[in-house]
Amino acid sequence: MNIVGNNLADRLVLAAVIALAIVWVAPLMWVFALSFKPNEFLTQRTDVIFSGPFTLKNYIDIIGTSAVFRWIVNSIIVALSQTLAMLVLASLAGYGFARTEFPGKNVLFVLVLAGLAVPEQAIIVPLHLMFADLEMHNTYTALILPRLAMPFGVYLMTQYFKAIPRDIEEAALLDNASRLKIFFRVLLPLSIPAQATLGIFTFLHAWNDYLWPLISASKPEMYTLTLGLASTQSNFGQSEGIGYLMSQAVFAGLPVFILYLFFQKYIIAAVSGTTVK
Repeated sequence: MNIVGNNLADRLVLAAVIALAIVWVAPLMWVFALSFKPNEFLTQRTDVIFSGPFTLKNYIDIIGTSAVFRWIVNSIIVALSQTLAMLVLASLAGYGFARTEFPGKNVLFVLVLAGLAVPEQAIIVPLHLMFADLEMHNTYTALILPRLAMPFGVYLMTQYFKAIPRDIEEAALLDNASRLKIFFRVLLPLSIPAQATLGIFTFLHAWNDYLWPLISASKPEMYTLTLGLASTQSNFGQSEGIGYLMSQAVFAGLPVFILYLFFQKYIIAAVSGTTVK
């Protein structure tokens, strides 16, 4: 009876997971299919998505925008710079909070966690005024620096380093290894799953960021891809531009999807608490 009951429970769980997956994937498929539809056809109906007519005109119009590749380069520079800097800062801070003792550590860690409760919209005006006074708007520095203050990254790396057995570190200390050597040679390689998860999260946030680039980048040549694509659509409510809007969403989201495909095993390993070989 227990075996039959367990099999039935497993099947119910599997059915629920499949149903949730379909619910999650359906809007994505709808967006992807509409991106290949002529805008003239979509003014009449949007419910027929897997039958003709189909067209590549929406994507050709995006690629035909003269500055689109400059916007892609800007997004790559900003997203990669934020990701690399965040990995370095969060790893070092996480190691410090998890493995070292210094005066005021607990108070400082609480202050870092308090940053999780502060919405980004609350600090937009002070950030704008600060970078305006420094005359740094319309630069890569202005687009990158404000997003490096991410308390979640410090918290994630701190908790991951705490989960690593201290025996490994103590064995290295007995061999007269320095703190930096232990960090770079021992603990850092073991934290690759957490770093990959944090890296993907940071890259995704930086790539899709719209609010801060909208404020900081006022020159078209400094637009990121999300801001640049938004600037090409004069009226998002126009029904005749639905196909173009859908193609913009696919075009902007495709790099992140490809990135996830390459690093998904690290995300799974980080969630399950294992290491990737």
